[in-house]
Amino acid sequence: MSELRKRVYTYTRVSTAMQIDGYSLDAQKARMKAFADYNNYDIVGEYEDAGKSGKSIEGRLQFNQMMEDIKSGKDSVSYVLVFKLSRFGRNAADVLSTLQVMQDFGVNLICVEDGIDSSKDAGKLMISVLSAVAEIERENIRVQTMEGRIQKAREGKWNGGFAPYGYKLVNGNLEINEEEAEAIRVIYNQYVNTDSGANGISKYLENHGIHKIIRQNGKTPLFNASFIRMILKNPVYCGKIAYGRRKMEKIHGTRNDYHLVEQDNYLLVDGLHEPIVSEELWQEAQVKLLAQSKKYEHINKSKDTKTHLLSGIVKCPICGAGMYGNKSIKHKKDGTKYKDFYYYGCKHRKMDRGYKCDYKKQINEELLDDSVAEIISKLVSNPKFAAMMQKKINMQVDTTAIEQELENYESKLRQSYAVKAKIIEEIDTLDPDDKHYIKRKADLDNRLYNMYDNIEKIENQLISARAKKQAIQAEKLTSDNIFSVLIHFEKLYAVMSEFERRQLIETLVSEVQIYEERQSNGQWLKSIKFKLPIIEEDINIYLDNGHHVECVVLMSRDKA
Repeated sequence: MSELRKRVYTYTRVSTAMQIDGYSLDAQKARMKAFADYNNYDIVGEYEDAGKSGKSIEGRLQFNQMMEDIKSGKDSVSYVLVFKLSRFGRNAADVLSTLQVMQDFGVNLICVEDGIDSSKDAGKLMISVLSAVAEIERENIRVQTMEGRIQKAREGKWNGGFAPYGYKLVNGNLEINEEEAEAIRVIYNQYVNTDSGANGISKYLENHGIHKIIRQNGKTPLFNASFIRMILKNPVYCGKIAYGRRKMEKIHGTRNDYHLVEQDNYLLVDGLHEPIVSEELWQEAQVKLLAQSKKYEHINKSKDTKTHLLSGIVKCPICGAGMYGNKSIKHKKDGTKYKDFYYYGCKHRKMDRGYKCDYKKQINEELLDDSVAEIISKLVSNPKFAAMMQKKINMQVDTTAIEQELENYESKLRQSYAVKAKIIEEIDTLDPDDKHYIKRKADLDNRLYNMYDNIEKIENQLISARAKKQAIQAEKLTSDNIFSVLIHFEKLYAVMSEFERRQLIETLVSEVQIYEERQSNGQWLKSIKFKLPIIEEDINIYLDNGHHVECVVLMSRDKA
């Protein structure tokens, strides 16, 4: 009886960069079929991954399907045929662990071109050696590719991939796509010259019928906030070429998992392409981005829950901790619900983190809220106070120091640009026939790259200084806005929602003190301490029932 023919799988893989003679899918298949026919093997399954990298087995759908079929014993195969070991994988750990799994199920690997059979004594050793070599080769290719891209970026050329929105690729060079570029100009002008953020600009574009043109790297017709922020951060729009803004970094604790991480230091040079916006406008956008990144938006977690106006602001008269809004349900004598009673209670009246307070009073929330609002209304209607507020609004902020800092950075930047231009001129005038040409060119290139680093450092310092100046001016503007709101406090307070009232009080009031016992006239309010530098001296304020609030205390934001 003739020997049964061995059943085998074939696996082929080729990356898009390696479609050359001897490595194409068809060439691999033909070579393996000839090998199978010669050795009397039956090919019962063919698996191929086109355009897939060999750095990892993850993401190779056909490879993983083949492994699942091996584990299930689907076709009772004895071998997997591959053209070369590098087609099976270029990661040594992956190759060896996968081979071990295959052998656990009685399947071996044959590398046709390399002449390796893992069922032979020396086969697995050769696989270990060659897979390590393949991994080193892959890393060398990656490094060489990176160096080529860095050099291309240094020359101000586009580094490949899809053109950024607003540009098109013509013979590998970036050219402005006017159909898309108009939206880029609107985005920068709106961001820099209005109070709008990315979300606001997204709505503005939608309301004005400006839609994103759908292309191969973007399927949605809308400019969402994240895409707008990407546009605002990208220096390509002011005529620069950046390299290394984001870097693939390995996720700690994994073997082949990576993620993109934004870098603080990256290569930034003048590009050969035409800018869509001016460098000054782009720099102003970076200043605003930097300033906004330091702010945190407070979000009301639940719109359905009651907002407690003074929660955390009113202080316990015994332990000084914040008192927080709460609710109890009042019942009638027959046990039926009467109404919800909202009150402020000390957060330490129950054991909390080792603290316990004996103050058990429940302060009527509505009564205390109304007393605070009444005091503020009376305060702002006081002619003396109104005059003080107007004086504060008219005061100018002192930005002399930061102006000097900005002037210093701008002067350094001008000098650095002048030195850069001189170095470039020296490079252009070098004589290629000079016997020291290569050394001179290398020295000048090194000086030029160092100058680019220096320019980048100064530009970042300039952006930070501008952001600092903007923050100083914004704080003054915020104070002015609050003063203006206070002048019209009574009218505004009457129409505000609970949440809006809470935001105003939180911005305005530092703390509220209450008496330990309710006063004979029914009041709890003892004193109010404000955050803003509103008054220079105490002003006596009385509630409608004649109750005197002890003091209105100033807490100035001014720094010595």
